[in-house]
Amino acid sequence: MSASLSSHILDTHLGRPAADIAVALRRVDSDSNATLLAHGTTNSDGRVSPDSWQFDEAISTADRELSTGRYTLTFDTQAYFDTQNLTAFYPQVIIDFVVSDSSHYHVPLLLSAHGYSTYRGS
Repeated sequence: MSASLSSHILDTHLGRPAADIAVALRRVDSDSNATLLAHGTTNSDGRVSPDSWQFDEAISTADRELSTGRYTLTFDTQAYFDTQNLTAFYPQVIIDFVVSDSSHYHVPLLLSAHGYSTYRGS
């Protein structure tokens, strides 16, 4: 079983997609140890699509499958807000989520310099 994953970031302060934000995907094991699986960067529309993830070379083909379990997405918001000349309260945003089936998982992030929200999108 393998799910797919995408993300989308909207900068609610500026009212536009948040481009060029580095995103890291990690798998979290039963001991809460996180292993880096892949990384990506939001495109001009603020998106990381399922086919744009770059997997770590040390990750086996089997481990590149998004199987059931716990994962995190880490967004490097500090670098983004530095380019906007804004002081950010959250230097990074970490979203901890669970994959429970083989469907598509979309994790949107609504972002401002002093707050954020997220939900399971479609």
